[in-house]
Amino acid sequence: MEQEKTRSGGVIRVFVADNSRIHTRLLAEALKRDHDLEVIIADADSDGLIAEVVGSDADVLVISSNLDEQPSRGFAVLHQLRSSCPRIRAVVLLDSSKEEMILDAFRAGAKGIFSRQDSMEMLSRSIRCVHQGQIWADSRQMSLAVEALASAPTIRAQSGDGLNLLTKREMEVVHCLAEGLTNREIAERLRLSQHTIKNYLFRVFDKLGVSNRVELLFMTLSQANAERASLADLAASSMSEDGPKEADFAVCKKAAEEGLPAAQFALAQMYWSRRSDPENMIYAYMWYLIATNQLLRWKNKVHKALPPDLLLQAEQRAAEWLRRKQTLGPESSENPAGRRLTMSLRAQQASSTV
Repeated sequence: MEQEKTRSGGVIRVFVADNSRIHTRLLAEALKRDHDLEVIIADADSDGLIAEVVGSDADVLVISSNLDEQPSRGFAVLHQLRSSCPRIRAVVLLDSSKEEMILDAFRAGAKGIFSRQDSMEMLSRSIRCVHQGQIWADSRQMSLAVEALASAPTIRAQSGDGLNLLTKREMEVVHCLAEGLTNREIAERLRLSQHTIKNYLFRVFDKLGVSNRVELLFMTLSQANAERASLADLAASSMSEDGPKEADFAVCKKAAEEGLPAAQFALAQMYWSRRSDPENMIYAYMWYLIATNQLLRWKNKVHKALPPDLLLQAEQRAAEWLRRKQTLGPESSENPAGRRLTMSLRAQQASSTV
């Protein structure tokens, strides 16, 4: 028993999130019998779980693959946690021993796989094992992971060029994601189940070597930049004496219609540069509205995921950035885009306080 103590000899903080609140409490009560474990119980639904885990300062997360009666919701939560709290180690509780469930758990970032058929004593041992930086899995589960790794493509995408690894359906999911749609909205648009959409996202993350949606969006934008002039350059062309070139205009419009907010903003500027025609003024305002809506949707998603202390840091940094830009003279001729960018950020701040 003494060999199973943690490295520091201290208590392990364990955050427990089972598939329902009553099951979470029952599991927590069972784990509390182990005096080496300090158990923290999830109090929020799956949408607020990330902020709770980050704020708990837990060492190990014990999470069910199913949350809020949603199959595989636990995998999606764990994926997001990998980016916001990379140090935490997770043990995933599986109701099924199906191969795909086991692989999805590993893909989501699980360090331990625990079957509900096993005893509470085994769960305590798995928590200790994972806390010490080891993997907890039986020989069959490890064999599945090794086989999946051996059969996976060796090419890992480090830039947007890797998007050509995706199937047509996977690209459709990526385009929907770029529009800021939720899993449910993507499922409704593509007429698929939410579970299927989650599986597509896991495969996309795995193929491209990213761990969350934000990284995927940056990759999507980087592909556009690699294949053509950057969207910033396209927007800058709208402020030149000759205005935007027709080729640049067409490229930017295509990217905007595919759902990229940066392209939508750039297209709005291009239409505004042609405001001598009232029709172009209408299109300029239309694309500003669309781009702002997209940005606000993502801002609200991030706002919901971050704990209060991190939100405060972000707001303070944004305020400092705006003050610095104002001091440096963003409206000067040396920085013609500064005024528009500052006004856009101030508009977003104002809209978020309404």
